[in-house]
Amino acid sequence: MKSTIKKRTYLAIYRLLDRVSPLPYDCGTLCGAICCSCTAEDDDLGIYLLPGEDKVHDRRGGFLHWTVENAEDYDFPESWKGKVYFVKCKTPPICPREKRPIQCRTFPLTPHIDDNGILSLILNDSELPYRCPLVEEQIELSPEFVKATYTCWKHLIRDPLIYDLVREDSMYRDSELSEL
Repeated sequence: MKSTIKKRTYLAIYRLLDRVSPLPYDCGTLCGAICCSCTAEDDDLGIYLLPGEDKVHDRRGGFLHWTVENAEDYDFPESWKGKVYFVKCKTPPICPREKRPIQCRTFPLTPHIDDNGILSLILNDSELPYRCPLVEEQIELSPEFVKATYTCWKHLIRDPLIYDLVREDSMYRDSELSEL
């Protein structure tokens, strides 16, 4: 699967997100870093890297355990063909913060594209095996974090593969809400 996003763009996005945090302090102090505390029993607790994001991570050694999957075997957009990378932290809850994948850096926000193609950010409403106080209590997030996260996703969805993923996830969320 070929991403249009270059390694240098991912690195610039990482640098921007390094400067912000959801709260003015480490939000992990609220919950004991629950989102980073996956264990061997939590085989499914990890994330898929975005297309091309693997370029900025070292598969040899490092703090991530890598699994290579075939996109067609999972519920990815039709446009996704070939390899996808599923990663889990080897050293929970300690990780090199400057090397966290994008979706770890932007949590608890997730991108949403509406029927008019407009990007917005919403609180992550995925079913998770833990409770995030930022989501559960809807704690106000740092405006700098929200702005940087929006800027990053605005750049990321320029890649057709990432756009397809965000749009498909958004449509799924919308259909779930309409069934309520």
